[in-house]
Amino acid sequence: MESVGRSKSKTKKTADAAIKYIILIVVGLLMIYPLLWLIGASFKENNEIFSSVGIIPKKFDVTGYINGWKTSTEYTFTKYFMNTFAIVVPKVILTLISCTLAAYGFARFKIPGKKFLFSILIGTLLLPTIVLNIPQYIMYRQIGWLDTYLPLIIPSLLATDTFFVFMLVQFLRGLPIELEEAAKIDGCNSFQTLIYILVPILKPALISVALFQFIWSMNDFMGPLIYISSVEKYPVSIALKMSMDNSAVVQWNQVMAMAVIALVPSIVIFFSAQKYFVEGVSTSGLK
Repeated sequence: MESVGRSKSKTKKTADAAIKYIILIVVGLLMIYPLLWLIGASFKENNEIFSSVGIIPKKFDVTGYINGWKTSTEYTFTKYFMNTFAIVVPKVILTLISCTLAAYGFARFKIPGKKFLFSILIGTLLLPTIVLNIPQYIMYRQIGWLDTYLPLIIPSLLATDTFFVFMLVQFLRGLPIELEEAAKIDGCNSFQTLIYILVPILKPALISVALFQFIWSMNDFMGPLIYISSVEKYPVSIALKMSMDNSAVVQWNQVMAMAVIALVPSIVIFFSAQKYFVEGVSTSGLK
């Protein structure tokens, strides 16, 4: 009887696990279906894209990639990708530097009114970005920054991405203060302690910040739309929209093909650093 009971219990656990995996697989397929459809649509002819919900095209057509890369302007997508990276790379670097310094100050230094300032910092997370567009546009126009990349890059030097500051502060608060005290005994000042002791431990969190900023900046549409007016300075996000507006009949296979290519850098970087990304988000960097 005991062996029968154990067998039933084992069978029940196996059945429960099978049901869970089936549900996870179904939900996973539903989530990944739009991406698979996008990739399949990029190889379809224009008149086939919206005629079925199937992923595999009836006839593989690569003209969407060829003609889409050429664009309908005097520039190819090579130019727009270079423009995008000219914005994204400095923005990621400046975000890492400024947010790390700001988070270090909030997490470790005793500053008068620090709690009040941190409350204001958290409060800015609740402020809709759209309410800042008009005053920022007026300010940048007065200092002559319009139609340049400066309005998109320079704010990152001032730790304006408060979500990243908050994330790093929470990570730093989970680290033992004894590490820094030991560094001070060895003769390190505050900056040396940050560079040689804390930054290596912060690696998972910093990679998470870099990934978030990279993906958000690659997908940013409103910022370049507001501040950039020259076609030769457009990033990929604006170039994709422009490819839909330049003709009466939208060549959707070209739009889909360029959208797939635009996703590749983010996907490659995400999967390359997935381990550190998960570890950083869960704030468990200290072993």
